Amino acid sequence: MTDLTKNPDLRLRDKPDDFFGDWKWREGLAELMVPIIGRLYRNGVNVLMYGHSLINQSPIEIMKSHRFIRRVEDTEISELETYPFLQRIELQDIKDCEIDLGEIVVDFMKENKSLDDSEIDSHIKSYILDPLDKVDQHRPSKPQDIVLYGFGRIGRLVSRIMAQMTGPGNYYRLRAIVVRKGSDTNDLLKRASLLRRDSVHGSFHGTIRVDNETETLVINGNPVKIIYANGPKDFNYSDYDIDNPIVIDNTGVWREEKDLSLHLESGASKVVLTAPGKGQIKNIVNGINNDILNESDNVISAASCTTNAIVPVLDILNKEYSITSGHIETVHAYTNDQNLIDNYHKKDRRGRSAALNMVITSTGAVKAVSKALPELDGKLTGNAIRVPTPNVSLAVMSLTVDKNDLNKDDVNEFLRKTAFNSKYREIVGFVNSTEIVSSDFYSSPFASVIDSQATIVSDNKITLYCWYDNEYGYSVQVVNLVKNIAGINLIRLPVKV
Repeated sequence: MTDLTKNPDLRLRDKPDDFFGDWKWREGLAELMVPIIGRLYRNGVNVLMYGHSLINQSPIEIMKSHRFIRRVEDTEISELETYPFLQRIELQDIKDCEIDLGEIVVDFMKENKSLDDSEIDSHIKSYILDPLDKVDQHRPSKPQDIVLYGFGRIGRLVSRIMAQMTGPGNYYRLRAIVVRKGSDTNDLLKRASLLRRDSVHGSFHGTIRVDNETETLVINGNPVKIIYANGPKDFNYSDYDIDNPIVIDNTGVWREEKDLSLHLESGASKVVLTAPGKGQIKNIVNGINNDILNESDNVISAASCTTNAIVPVLDILNKEYSITSGHIETVHAYTNDQNLIDNYHKKDRRGRSAALNMVITSTGAVKAVSKALPELDGKLTGNAIRVPTPNVSLAVMSLTVDKNDLNKDDVNEFLRKTAFNSKYREIVGFVNSTEIVSSDFYSSPFASVIDSQATIVSDNKITLYCWYDNEYGYSVQVVNLVKNIAGINLIRLPVKV
């Protein structure tokens, strides 16, 4: 069993005689990996390292992603092992998919195989080519049109993710963004600037061209029409040559099916709401309860950021330990819904300065859990505290389970294996650092990341601390839900169940 109290900076491999020479050699290999990763991606293959995409990453970032593995495995790998694999992978005729290079190589090294071409090719056949032959993977004949209704925090991050992760370009295309026109004559320039620069998530990885004449933003070569309107009744998507788009409503203004259906009347094929839906709208936590969706469901909710953070972890724990009761406290970054300084607000306490206070408030996330996991209905309570940080939140889950005599190491080991070796690995992360803090999770792609050092276990009680980027991690979930609705569901290799 992995020693989860071990300092992750302790080296597991033999020390080189020349540290600097070893570094420069591996740096050179990482530099050679960049163009291969790019070529594979343009042909529909996304290369990852334990869940983190290597697309558009610098050589140093690629090297850091290699070092991450030592925190969660009994071994570590280097570019000396991954580069030969990447070379051999590029020589294969591989259908569209996602390949976790780190997991592939770790599994290979655990088998104590030699790094010769025949051994590598045999491993690639078993872990990549054979599984791909068993699934029907194909690119759509025409990219799915996507429209953003609203362009706030979530809307801009969804734009970034879609622009930076287009693959070969024929899965989906962001075709338009619908907003109300500001009074400023430089409205388009200001919106481009907000997309280009972000105080939390940094600069946009790409280029943005403003075409005032056509009211278009060209984002990484993709023309995105800015449609100025006060509501869906003001226009029809066909007028802009946009065909049956999936509309992502990120305004939060409407949460009822009746109101959101106005998008359908404007020509949308489906509507995805980036907030908890009301009434009969299905709240979907991508990767957990997608199976309840029917083709006839035209208005769908992606639930909330907190619901997406807690439901996967609750699902994991409930299946293994059977949750009988619990309380979830969300320590949440402040949002635009709050006031910067004291002022009137219709909600209790939220009128007080967000930047100066911890603010106790309610959360609908726990109530939404029962929609995704009906077996937990009535077993959980919850509340939230808004705190003076701009991003990244923390869910504290205090749970009572139907198993006794549990201990921290066993629970953490189970969570570690689940996070990296199961279907949950695409949405749940795991860290084992004693020094990690909230800002370390800026732009984390996971819906939730388990902080194993903070885990508390006593008999049949488990307390977990789960970090989540309530902006970026949630936006990734929204994009992946939209891809699933559009029928774009690329297999991730190696296959884990």
